[in-house]
Amino acid sequence: MNALSSRALQVQAAVVSAQQMREIESCMFENGMPVAALMEKVGGLIARRIQALYCCDSFPQVGVLVGPGHNGADALVVARELWFQGYGVRIYHPFERSKPLTIAHAQFARSLSIPFCKSVGDLQACNLLIDGLFGFGLERPLEGAIAEIIGTLNTWSQPMVSIDLPSGLHTDTGEPLGIAVRATHTLCLGLWKLGLVQEAALPWMGQAELIDFDIPEPPIEFVLGHPAPIQRLVGAQVLGWLPLQRNPTTHKYKQGHGLLIGGSRKYAGSIILAGLGARASGLGMLSIAVPASLKPWVVAQLPDAVVIDCVETPSGAIAELPNNLDLERFDTIAYGPGVTTECATVLEAVLDSDRPLVLDADGLNLLAELGTDRLRSRKALTILTPHAGEFRRLFPDLATLPPLTAAQQAAQDSGAVIVYKGARTIIASPQSQNWINRTWINTESTPALARGGSGDVLTGLVAGLLAGRFAQGSSLQPQALLEAILSGVWWHAQAGIWAAQQQTVLGVNAATLAESLLPALRSQLNRSSIVSPASLEHDLH
Repeated sequence: MNALSSRALQVQAAVVSAQQMREIESCMFENGMPVAALMEKVGGLIARRIQALYCCDSFPQVGVLVGPGHNGADALVVARELWFQGYGVRIYHPFERSKPLTIAHAQFARSLSIPFCKSVGDLQACNLLIDGLFGFGLERPLEGAIAEIIGTLNTWSQPMVSIDLPSGLHTDTGEPLGIAVRATHTLCLGLWKLGLVQEAALPWMGQAELIDFDIPEPPIEFVLGHPAPIQRLVGAQVLGWLPLQRNPTTHKYKQGHGLLIGGSRKYAGSIILAGLGARASGLGMLSIAVPASLKPWVVAQLPDAVVIDCVETPSGAIAELPNNLDLERFDTIAYGPGVTTECATVLEAVLDSDRPLVLDADGLNLLAELGTDRLRSRKALTILTPHAGEFRRLFPDLATLPPLTAAQQAAQDSGAVIVYKGARTIIASPQSQNWINRTWINTESTPALARGGSGDVLTGLVAGLLAGRFAQGSSLQPQALLEAILSGVWWHAQAGIWAAQQQTVLGVNAATLAESLLPALRSQLNRSSIVSPASLEHDLH
């Protein structure tokens, strides 16, 4: 990962709908970019990337599937360029009618004696397949002969490279329109399409990457605004948000004081995992409030934390916070890991505080009983970190919506920042006096995180990063607090990826995940040129 220019960062982060992409391309064409010239450039970039991924020696025979539109024309340029580079190429174009440029490129391919196949079965002997059937904007379900062709392709074992997005996927939702090509690799063109950054597309897209064909900044900003309302988390940018450098005269209270509240006899380990996540964040002071019976064990696991013992219920959950515990002493509070749903007294107390508050686990389940309308009266930022089940309990009226839409609406309804956890974690901020309604999606993650306790680590990490930002005077700067949340989500996922690479595909246990936070960050820093926060000020604000 190298340092990115302002334009490159914008291109890597921005996510577009089909309509937005049409408008951006129209701006380029209206300003003089010839369609045919752009097609040649894009086709050449795709061909070079395919050569890098699938060398001619190992994949000498390439089958190219050509659709009726400009995606098909792109595929024909790719076929021609690979032919010139020594690949054996076969073209299958199963459409009677096509756009003029597609017809012209097909005519030129025939003039070069590139063979055209009469049936899809003629491609079965190829070592590599290229899907150029349909590009962005497809809205009708695929049926009839073309659906049968795609069904046949999906039974074959050759690698499949899809141009822009797998044919048959809805550009904006990532859902298959009846049937879709199951790609090994997707080369997304120009800007990331909305469907490709959502969970629905994961079974179809394989490994995805962006082919940047140099869209100028003005058309992007004209259509999307600046910054874009929906963005991917980009590692080079996130590294610039993390508290990697300290003032030489700082002290622990300037680095943030976080309070974690949780634990019970039934779920004794959750608060430890949250504590390990918070400790890795670099915050200056960590306090942890737990049932009195857990205090010796928590002290043994986290000797650098201040452990506060609380009165507990007969079953070993926190009954109430100590009377002398002043919540205003802390820069951030996190509540929920391991608390059980036995008592809502503590939740009421932290909701009444004026500190940024992270709610997770049973903190969310208790909030579902109180109602999320309660959050509207809070004087400080609230962050909700639900997985799908918790989200359904919190926002039952939104449960049937796609995750992206549901998270955005939940942020609007509650006034909280929503961290909707999943294979593609969504972070949605609300529209309010100090906040701009925006959404981020973390597209780098791993199924290795699908183990109990992973969310507890995330809660502690986010709370710790927030405490550091709040202590440094960021309480009235929504962007700074958002950066802390986004950094925590990205860093947590990178730790999962790093740990899975070191160990096993069977998943990463939460204790190992917490131990992997710092090594994973070090690995990213070793691979990266860090983007300075100052250099990104224009992009962020």
